[in-house]
Amino acid sequence: ALYALNYLLARILWRLRVEGVLPISPGQGAVIVCNHRCPLDPSFIALTTTRVVHWMVAKEYCETPVLRELLRTCEVIPVRRGTIDLPAVRTAIRLVEQGELVGLFPEGRINTTKDLLLPGHTGAALIAMKARAPVVPCYIKGAPYDGTTLGCMLMPASVRLVIGQPIDVTSSEGQENSREAQEALTRRFLVEIARLAGQPDFQPKRVVRS
Repeated sequence: ALYALNYLLARILWRLRVEGVLPISPGQGAVIVCNHRCPLDPSFIALTTTRVVHWMVAKEYCETPVLRELLRTCEVIPVRRGTIDLPAVRTAIRLVEQGELVGLFPEGRINTTKDLLLPGHTGAALIAMKARAPVVPCYIKGAPYDGTTLGCMLMPASVRLVIGQPIDVTSSEGQENSREAQEALTRRFLVEIARLAGQPDFQPKRVVRS
C-alpha cells in the first residue's frame, strides 16, 4: 500500500523522471549514496527497485509519534547524530553483508544552501569498506521542500533522479580503519554525485569524520 501511494505521488504530484537503472543484481548487497535536498529523497529511490532500502535515519525522527510507525515499516536504521553510533554502523554492515541495500546521505543533513553539496561524512565509506560492497551514487534535482518534514508531501514538483554506475571499493581492502582511505572514498562519492549533476569539475570542500 505504501509503495502504491508513493508511486502515485511520485508520478503524478512530483512528476518523477528516472535516468538509469539500479545496477545491482538480486540478492547483492550494496550501499546507495545520494545528495539530500528533501525528506522525501528516499521515496524517489524506492521506486528504482522492488527491494527494501534500509536508510540510516536520525534517531529523533524514529521516536516522533507521527513518523515512528512509518519509519519502522520502512525498516530504517535509527542512528544518533553528533556521535559515532557503532551499533547502527554494525547493523548497516551486517545488512549489506547479508545481501541487503543500505542508503545514506553523505552530507548528513538536508542541504538548504545554494551549494551543490555539503561537506561529506565518512560513514558510507566505512560501511562499504567493511562490507566490501559496491556503492551506487545517485543525484536528485527538483525535490520539493518547504522546511518541514511532512509539508513537502503535498507540494507539486518536477523531480529528476539520476542513477550512476557502481563504485568498486575493493581497492581499499585492508584500509577499513584508515581515516585517510575513508576520506578519499567519501570525496570520490561526492565527485561522482556532482558528475551526475552535470558538474564534473566539482571539488568537495572537506570531509567530516563520522
